[in-house]
Amino acid sequence: MNMIEKRILIVKPSSLGDVVHALPVVHAIKRHYANCHIGWIVQKGFQGILGDDATVDEIIPIDIPSTSDPNAGRNAVYRATVATIRTLRFLRKRFTIRPYHLVLDLHASFRSGLLAITSPGAIRIGFADAREVNTLFQHYCIPVDPGKPHAVDKNLEFARYLKCEPQPEDLRVNVGRVSRQEAESLIRSVGIAPGEKIIFANPAARWATKLWTVTAWARCADLFVRETGARVVFSGSPADVPLIRSITDRMRGEALVTAGRLSLPGVAALIETADVYVGADSGPMHIAAFVGTPVVALFGPTDPMKVGPYGAGHRVIRQERLDCLGCRKRTCSHLRCMEEITPEMVVAATVELKGW
Repeated sequence: MNMIEKRILIVKPSSLGDVVHALPVVHAIKRHYANCHIGWIVQKGFQGILGDDATVDEIIPIDIPSTSDPNAGRNAVYRATVATIRTLRFLRKRFTIRPYHLVLDLHASFRSGLLAITSPGAIRIGFADAREVNTLFQHYCIPVDPGKPHAVDKNLEFARYLKCEPQPEDLRVNVGRVSRQEAESLIRSVGIAPGEKIIFANPAARWATKLWTVTAWARCADLFVRETGARVVFSGSPADVPLIRSITDRMRGEALVTAGRLSLPGVAALIETADVYVGADSGPMHIAAFVGTPVVALFGPTDPMKVGPYGAGHRVIRQERLDCLGCRKRTCSHLRCMEEITPEMVVAATVELKGW
């Protein structure tokens, strides 16, 4: 296939971390085929992470409610079904007018398969190990190397399939000038002086089983302030504010709360500015790894070999002696994997990583 002038559609609507993991694919493709046109179907809440990326020519936001979110509520499946039908009609009409030639389904679900077929006449490519009969929607299926379990390495097989050998420069989140100015303005407004050490602290995650206790977070933040002199900045979305306030209310020292005060690109810029990311396995953790900020990540129910901070120079904190690690359960009767991580372990790992 002559890729030079092709229109290529990426289907990877969510979640934030998964969208970040797919970015190296478009970077590799665009580096090899600069004149191709790349579009991306993405949930509207995550489209901001693509806004500063010039390799994405067309962002196609959709709004399909999650059925797996703990706060999805009653009738979540019904609402998602109605939204899916509406979205499929919208996309079909749009792509009938201007279709894509090639669709890369990196999401590998039944719904993403439906999204993929909305561009008439396109060649569709997916994963050979896709779930929910997704392979039935594809013309070609890419085999997965079991020796490379990380989501980033798995996604990059799409680039290799298209003869686009990935390079280290492809592993990035682009942060634009306006986003940096937004973050810098906030940093000044909360009284952080130039040269002060900044710890970007993220206690939030979609799964309850990924959460550390508020008591542990409060003690950890106090230890950071006392032992490193760093400014601890708790950030996240507006929905994360109650959790963060429950932490800062238990602290003896001071921490800054910026949750809900930045756009998603602004959060990426703040992470880029920070000296280190400390927190849960979540989308901001993956942003940190791709903007060059060292990560200290707390892991329990998920496997860092598959979804840990990508690349070298990071630290993963786990209670390795537990045999239930990586269970992928979203509910648990004891939560030992997270509760037995101590603040002292996290602070020691951070100090060792940064040489503070």
